Amino acid sequence: MTDVVDSDELLRRIQRARTCARQEEQTWRTRSVELRASDPDGARDADVRAVAYEAVLRVLDEIVTPGAHAQEP
Repeated sequence: MTDVVDSDELLRRIQRARTCARQEEQTWRTRSVELRASDPDGARDADVRAVAYEAVLRVLDEIVTPGAHAQEP
């Protein structure tokens, strides 16, 4: 990967990644709810995946809007 991109393009890419992470998080949360009664292990796996996407989303949010998710002591 040797392409050089300007800051606007980098921001657009990060925003696309945020949108994707948000959609994936919601997909896995929905799947977890759907699987709870019939497949507890599958529901737990879906929960883990949702949390992973939530973490990715928080990191990307912090890049775009530093300090917006700062935790209070």
